[in-house]
Amino acid sequence: MRAPIDTSTPRARELLQRVRSIAPGRVTTYADLSPTAPRYAGAVLAACEDADVPWQRVVRADGSLAKGERQRARLEAEAVPFRGDRVDMRVARWAGDVASA
Repeated sequence: MRAPIDTSTPRARELLQRVRSIAPGRVTTYADLSPTAPRYAGAVLAACEDADVPWQRVVRADGSLAKGERQRARLEAEAVPFRGDRVDMRVARWAGDVASA
């Protein structure tokens, strides 16, 4: 069993700040947040308990949702467009540079 991710490290805090920079109605991917370690981004978000972090705005590269209907409901409330079961990445992908934010 792996040790839980410490969300208070500088690396984790920087990643969470990038997530906070994503505009409502937009999404980014785990790989956009952490190009060399997208699974790390997922682990940090899973361990984060800060209600001010808009975790729902981070999706898989193909627009699919890691948190299913719960995530979809939050994204739909922000008017994120979908094509079937996936976010329409051509329209909703955040144009901001979250990797260097």
